[in-house]
Amino acid sequence: MTTEHELDLGDVATVRRRLRVDHDHPRYKWITLSNTTLGVLMATINSSIVIISLPAIFRGIHLDPLAAGNVSYLLWLLMGFLLASAVFVVTFGRMGDIYGRVKVYNLGFVVFTASSVLLCFDFFDQGAGALWLIGWRVVQGVGGAMLMANSTAILTDAFPSRQRGMALGINQVAAVAGSFLGLIIGGVLSEWDWRAVFWVSVPLGLLGTLWSYKSLHELGQRGTGTIDWLGTVTFAVGLTALLTGITYGIQPYGDSTTGWSNPWVLAAVFGGLAVLGLFCWVESVVAQPMFHLALFKNRAFGFGNLAGLMASVGRGGLQFMLIIWLQGIWLPLHGFDYESTPLWAGIYLLPLTVGFLAAGPISGILSDRFGARPFATGGSLLVAATFLLMLVIPVDFDYWVFALLVFLNGVGSGLFSSPNTAAIMSSVPADQRGAASGMRATFFNSGTALSIGIFFSLMIIGLSTTLPDAMLEGLTAQGVPSDIAQNVAALPPVGSLFAAFLGFNPIQELLGASGTLGQPGVNSDVLVGQSFFPNLISGPFHSGLIVVFVAAAAMMIIGAIASALAGGRYVHDEREELAEAAKVDA
Repeated sequence: MTTEHELDLGDVATVRRRLRVDHDHPRYKWITLSNTTLGVLMATINSSIVIISLPAIFRGIHLDPLAAGNVSYLLWLLMGFLLASAVFVVTFGRMGDIYGRVKVYNLGFVVFTASSVLLCFDFFDQGAGALWLIGWRVVQGVGGAMLMANSTAILTDAFPSRQRGMALGINQVAAVAGSFLGLIIGGVLSEWDWRAVFWVSVPLGLLGTLWSYKSLHELGQRGTGTIDWLGTVTFAVGLTALLTGITYGIQPYGDSTTGWSNPWVLAAVFGGLAVLGLFCWVESVVAQPMFHLALFKNRAFGFGNLAGLMASVGRGGLQFMLIIWLQGIWLPLHGFDYESTPLWAGIYLLPLTVGFLAAGPISGILSDRFGARPFATGGSLLVAATFLLMLVIPVDFDYWVFALLVFLNGVGSGLFSSPNTAAIMSSVPADQRGAASGMRATFFNSGTALSIGIFFSLMIIGLSTTLPDAMLEGLTAQGVPSDIAQNVAALPPVGSLFAAFLGFNPIQELLGASGTLGQPGVNSDVLVGQSFFPNLISGPFHSGLIVVFVAAAAMMIIGAIASALAGGRYVHDEREELAEAAKVDA
């Protein structure tokens, strides 16, 4: 039901609980906003904090991530947290609807903090050490799912619709900004000690746990019934298989530069889609589904989540591509050692975070008055424009031009994120807010996970057409024997990408094992210098960027169309309950 009313109070019991809390604790909604913002900020910082910290982490556990057989450790350290967060948010959102959102949210703080402590004490080395970290990162992702699934639902319960855009805007700004801030925090802390990357969450987790148990109260309308276990299992299995298959599509298979011809990858992707189709059927026939698929018939909810998925995929792809661009090419060309590039990449991406933080809260406040559509649509189009403009600047760019473009990209993301979240959460019934919040968070987290497989694959495809010839010509020009140069040039580009991504000198990694460096006639100093690899890869990398950023721009345009189709200001309520609310208020 579409309405222009400014109240969205749920059932009569919810009204009475809210009025009582507002009377006894007039600052309660602000306490709720600050605590839930801390929760989602902590969760999303940890979704990206290891990206920059991976070189220090692998050095700390004495494991070469680029050695044969170790790439899986690298992928799962990146993916474990994201996968757990994406898979479990809907389940924990539904549990919040049934058993209490605050109860599940509080437990999320406990699980997150305990796993953060255990991550700091890695008692093993090499492969066993990596497995310990991966396992507890998955558990940490479960805690993050509890927090993210219920934070927006708790806020929606606590704030009236006339302030909801502002509240959810601030919360969503914290969520997205956390993924940017994690890059900087991870870079700074890993320079000190790799364990500090995980220690930083412990005091925040303890503070949030004590604060939430002491201060938060149940205001929302609870649903009835039990957990839909069949729906829960089919959703978890289907989404896990799909995201895992897409991620492993990055790795080469046989003579192919990617793994998309690997039968196991194809089985995981298509099998995951089939199981997700089974999940949809289960949800349509069970008496008490985990998630009411009928909500997708609501334009604000359905198109809002589609736009959110496109934005999340585009934003994740941007992060990874810009990190490789800075660490593998621009920073070495400007005198930075490869070992220090992860830290400086985070610092040079600060304009992206600043733009997002500047636009996010303002768009949330304005969307309360003017609706979500102009801001979500305009923000998506601005992000698409910045993707296309990044194709115009040279690979060795003037920094002020680059900084302006990523700043505008952050502004566009900020304009989109807050109104989009408010529109989605305001469009659902009170007793479905937990599951709806979980579904929204699933699209948010799945988009980041999908971006790893999608954009790395696109970049590898783009590089594979031009990098081998450039590599062969460049190596032989510096005295590398032709047979060795041909073997190195024939290697899949993913090795060079991962090396640059981790802050290693790719040529050092590619030629070091062969014993070529140091041989007579080989210009070793030039090969492992700051400029050889960046100059070598600049042309092929730009070819890959064209593929990647055009695809990202297309996704953002789809998101803009979906935002425009989502409709104007939509607030779900029931007229009878508004009448009862007026009686209670009187």
